[in-house]
Amino acid sequence: YVGRAVGANILSQIPPYEEAKTNAYLNLLGQSLAMASDRPETFGGYHFLVLDSAEINAFAAPGGLVFVSRGLLRCADSEDAVAAILAHEIGHVVKQHGLKAIKTARFKDAGLAIGKAAVEELGSAELAKVTAAFSGTIDDITSTLVNSGYSRGAEKEADLAAVEILKRSGYDPNALVRMLVVMKSRLKPGGPDFAKTHPDPEDRIAELSKVLQEAPAVADPPARQSRYKTALGKI
Repeated sequence: YVGRAVGANILSQIPPYEEAKTNAYLNLLGQSLAMASDRPETFGGYHFLVLDSAEINAFAAPGGLVFVSRGLLRCADSEDAVAAILAHEIGHVVKQHGLKAIKTARFKDAGLAIGKAAVEELGSAELAKVTAAFSGTIDDITSTLVNSGYSRGAEKEADLAAVEILKRSGYDPNALVRMLVVMKSRLKPGGPDFAKTHPDPEDRIAELSKVLQEAPAVADPPARQSRYKTALGKI
């Protein structure tokens, strides 16, 4: 429920891309990748949506809600590259980075409020306290996703999780590095998008290069590339 509220907050700031074919493709690919992760199921299930924004960005809310901007998808030149984007965001869900963005005191307040609600009927004062606690957790996560971004350590964890997901599902893990190279060339220093909320792509590339030294490139089947062009050719 926290994830859904965070997702609603994001969509109140950035509208969805209303193209059913593109979103269906993103969900088909995302669901397949999620099944290859260490957390293949969540309470509400994984859901993937394209945001109608030229900024280069993506967000993963708790529970499996993943949002990817048109600007980021334009950096991808293959299905493997799109898979790398989604696998990284799934990595954040797997590692529960969104929930870890909630301030400790706020999380404790919410937990105590839930415990109280479990044993007695809430009065107006208690209900207000529960509402405030959960409103605060949503603000914490949304602010982290949109304004400050996850920590360098969290981004590294998500990258490593993405590499494993890509390997397990038959996609080229080297595509993540290729995506970061393209993004680095298109990001504007000090911009309001990915550059503000993520570590320098060069640092992530250096870390991934250590892991991918012995990872062979995976051939991109023609059918896969055709599917990608049909779904994202006009993104």
